[in-house]
Amino acid sequence: MKSSLDQLVSDSRIWVYGAERALTEAETTTVKTRVQEFVAGWVSHRNELKAGADVLYNRFLVVAVDETEAEASGCSIDGSVRFIQELGAELGIDFFNRMRFSYRDDKGNIHTVGRDEFKNLYRSGRLENDTIVFDPLVKELGELRQIFERPLEDSWHSRMV
Repeated sequence: MKSSLDQLVSDSRIWVYGAERALTEAETTTVKTRVQEFVAGWVSHRNELKAGADVLYNRFLVVAVDETEAEASGCSIDGSVRFIQELGAELGIDFFNRMRFSYRDDKGNIHTVGRDEFKNLYRSGRLENDTIVFDPLVKELGELRQIFERPLEDSWHSRMV
């Protein structure tokens, strides 16, 4: 299935919301459908926003807007945040805890843990400098495509261990 993010330019502004756990297939389908409906009608000061959204790895909700035609205003951004909070509450999923860290283990499985557990995993040797981590702080679609997944030693995560 093609992502609506594929239709946007690399410098599109993005927001990444990490779920506290992997979503089920049904939850992923629901979130994708609902967020794509939201962005299809997303406006800023009565200007339609060229936007897209997707769920990556059944875990990361990504919302993007190509601001070359119309910029997302504070009110429109607040509206998207409210929508995601309501959707999360409806499904029992927290998308807003920024003190969780996601990484791939050596078998390719994705895990999400709290900050203290992340530190302990590193100190015990279960996470290493070449462990792939996910950076939900990327700001543009091009960054999502290039550096969303990168080795721990090359990311801000290294300051947390």
